[in-house]
Amino acid sequence: MKIAAANYPITYHASLADWEAHTDEWLSELESVDIAVFPEYGSLELVSLLEPAVQQDARGQIMAIQVFHAAFLDLYKQLALKYKLTIVAPSFPLSIGAKVVNRTYVFVPGRLAGYQDKLFMTPFEKEWGISAGASELSLFQMPKGSFGIQICYDAEFGIGSQELAKAGAHVILVPSCTETLRGATRVHVGARARALESQCYTIVSQTVGEALWIPTVDYNYGYGGAYSTPDTGFPELGILQNGPAGKPGWMIQDFDLSLLEAVRKSGGVLNFEDSGIISTFLNGCPLKINTIIIE
Repeated sequence: MKIAAANYPITYHASLADWEAHTDEWLSELESVDIAVFPEYGSLELVSLLEPAVQQDARGQIMAIQVFHAAFLDLYKQLALKYKLTIVAPSFPLSIGAKVVNRTYVFVPGRLAGYQDKLFMTPFEKEWGISAGASELSLFQMPKGSFGIQICYDAEFGIGSQELAKAGAHVILVPSCTETLRGATRVHVGARARALESQCYTIVSQTVGEALWIPTVDYNYGYGGAYSTPDTGFPELGILQNGPAGKPGWMIQDFDLSLLEAVRKSGGVLNFEDSGIISTFLNGCPLKINTIIIE
C-alpha cells in the first residue's frame, strides 16, 4: 500500500476557482499512489475567500465557511475520480446542529466513502468552539489493506488506534495541524507509540508555514513521518521515513503489509496479541490501585 502524506501550507486564494486549481495541482504530482493524505484544518484556506473582518474572527469564520462545504465535497469527489486514488481530504470544521466537529472525509473515485470525526479536543479547540464528534471509529477497507484515521490529538491516546487495529487496520493515518516543534513532537511521538503498541504502521501529514491572515492557524510547524514497530523485520528505531520540516510537498511511503502478520506472530515482543490483557483489565477486571504512604 503506497501512501502520500502532504506537508501542506495553508494558502491564500483569490477565488474559489483558484483554490480548486491549487488542489488539483497538488494531486496531479502523484503517480502510482493508493492514498493521498492531507492534514488537519487544511480546509481553513477557504477562509481567504471571506471578508477581511471575518478572517480575523476565529468563531465567525467557522460558520462563514460552511457556505463552501458543498463545493469542498464536490471537488474532492471529482479529483478522486480524475486521479483514480483514495483521498483523505483536509479536515473541515463542520457545523452540525448546535455544535461544530472537526471532520476528515475520505473519497474514493467518484464518491464520498465515509468520514472520521476527531474525538479528543485540545484546549485551543475548546476555546474555538470545536466539539468532540460521536464516539465512533471508521475502518476503511481497500483491496490492498485497511486503514483508520486518528486526527492529531487523538493519536496521542492509545484507545482509538488499538480498537482500529483490532478491527483490522494495517495503517493509522494521522492528519495533523500543530503550531510549534513541541506540538509536532507530541503528535509524532504519539504516532510512534501507536505503531509500537498495535504492531501496525502509522503515517503523519501536517500543515507547514505561515498564514498570518488567519489567527487560528497563523503559524504551522510540521513534517511528514512514517512509522512501524521497532521489531523484527523493521528499522531498529521504528522510523521508516521523516520528511523535511516546514517544506511543502509530498512524503511517499510504500508499506509492506505482509510484514505485520509476521511480526505479530513472532516478533521480539507481541504487543498486539498482549493488548488483549488490557481489555481484560478494563472489562470486568479493572486494575486496583494500592496507595502506599512513605513517611
